Amino acid sequence: MIRLVIANQRGGVGKTTAAVNYAWFLANTKNLRTLLIDTDSQGSVGVMLNLKPKHYFSHFLVNKFHLDECTISAGKNLQVLCGNKDTVQAESALAGAVVRELALKILLEPYESNYDAVIIDVSPSINLLQTCAMVYARNVVIPVNMDLLSLNGANAAYDMIRLLNELIKAEIRPIGLMPCQVDQRLSVTTLVQQGLAKMSEMFNIAILPAIRTDQAVNKAFRARKALLEHDPNGKAAQDYITAFEKITDQIEGAGSPNHVKAETTA
Repeated sequence: MIRLVIANQRGGVGKTTAAVNYAWFLANTKNLRTLLIDTDSQGSVGVMLNLKPKHYFSHFLVNKFHLDECTISAGKNLQVLCGNKDTVQAESALAGAVVRELALKILLEPYESNYDAVIIDVSPSINLLQTCAMVYARNVVIPVNMDLLSLNGANAAYDMIRLLNELIKAEIRPIGLMPCQVDQRLSVTTLVQQGLAKMSEMFNIAILPAIRTDQAVNKAFRARKALLEHDPNGKAAQDYITAFEKITDQIEGAGSPNHVKAETTA
């Protein structure tokens, strides 16, 4: 089963775009029954796909509603568990639970037979729900926008993974760093790529194929569709597909992420 968290401790780096499009890719290109979960109180996944469910992630987490009551269809093979402002209260309620880091694992495992893949988008901050998501999925992709603060956020995400592995033996794998909104004409791009190369070498994390800047991303958002559905032949969509293939190979066991050759953007 494919289980993956998309995480970076800085916002605006393309986390939700990557999560939505990877879920769409698995559901439509790979024909896998896919569950996309939004644990962010901003509810960006629902906004991006124009979804209006009757119940949300908080109902599943706190009120223990059946998962089917809280998900909403976003097309072929794709079910979405949306987040909203009540997620903040849900996390507070979870804080006092016994073995709270395992909460999402305990809640989701009974439903796993209904899905082939679970993709989780988390908030851009270190919090309990992010911990729960990482412990459950055990695979993490870190998108990195072409700004230095995004690189700092990537380092913080890796530190979170390392800490969880040390403290609770979570066995979380950083699948790769995903460069996003790459424009080689900008000098900051070179700086961030150099930083990614150092991070890749220091922590032995692969650099995934880069996602180039493309106005189609904003157009897809305005159309309230996944980019891969809205403009599948665009340059960013094709870049995502290339990256998603590598991610899928890694999770399905085509080799340890430590054995993937780090790639740089030309």
